[in-house]
Amino acid sequence: MKLLITGATGLVGGELLKICREEGIPVNYLTTRRNKIQNGDNLKGFYWNPQNGEIDLSCFEGVTTIINLAGASVAKRWTAAYKKKIVSSRVDSLRTLRLGLAKSGKGQVSSLISASAIGIYPSSFTEYYTEKAEGEDTGFLGQVVASWEEEALKFETLAIKTSLLRIGLVLSEKGGALPQIVMPIRKYVGAAMGSGEQWQSWIHIEDLARMIIFLAQKEGSGVFNAVAPNPVTNKRLTRETAKVFKRPLWLPNIPQFVMKIVLGEMSSILFASQRVSSQKIEKHGFNFHYQNICRALEDLYQKWGEQ
Repeated sequence: MKLLITGATGLVGGELLKICREEGIPVNYLTTRRNKIQNGDNLKGFYWNPQNGEIDLSCFEGVTTIINLAGASVAKRWTAAYKKKIVSSRVDSLRTLRLGLAKSGKGQVSSLISASAIGIYPSSFTEYYTEKAEGEDTGFLGQVVASWEEEALKFETLAIKTSLLRIGLVLSEKGGALPQIVMPIRKYVGAAMGSGEQWQSWIHIEDLARMIIFLAQKEGSGVFNAVAPNPVTNKRLTRETAKVFKRPLWLPNIPQFVMKIVLGEMSSILFASQRVSSQKIEKHGFNFHYQNICRALEDLYQKWGEQ
């Protein structure tokens, strides 16, 4: 097995590369910065520019599985221009990969694993979403994910087995949402958002990277929810984080209109509620190392101290 990874310098990509190094899995990766290209044992970098449709076709040599993690962060203020970037960074990356693969003659590539997001599911306090759920969220993020997945599924026209990973809230001490949750708590000003009853389906970053390798080895296809088995409410996530970091919670919940003033439309991420099932990936044989939020946070707290 040899992987081609996009987004290798991002949060999830970094954890994935770590596991590949530990397991001796050879990796090619794509970067938009020529000065970031590094080559080493089982690691080789290649330049691409999805915005212009440019890709070094040598990147596909010997590759059996493509791991697509490319996409601009959604955790920035959603101006009209940045919204276009969020969509184009995902769609253009997949399109450039597919057209490049077709031009190169496909070679040994047999499967694609593409990141997606649970944001495709409509916000609900009562639904329990499996991969078979019908209907899509009509908001901006729902539209982004729908376009993202539609582009990924076009790889099937090349007889490429395609897996879509609908990723939940990724917990890591190195970045993403958790440091933003922890920061106000450590400063004694932490609080739940809105009612605090919104469901947050999360996953430890180590489990997410392991899941990607698991699917690459299986060479399966289909939609998989990349979330831990036990979603929690925002209130519980806030409470457990405060407990692990040994800080009290004394402020009232933060109203939604306050966060909208501060963050604009992007604040909707904080109040969306998606309770999502992990049963499908478990039935395929994947075992989570971090099934409950307490253990996950305790592990990340220890790593925080090591930084």
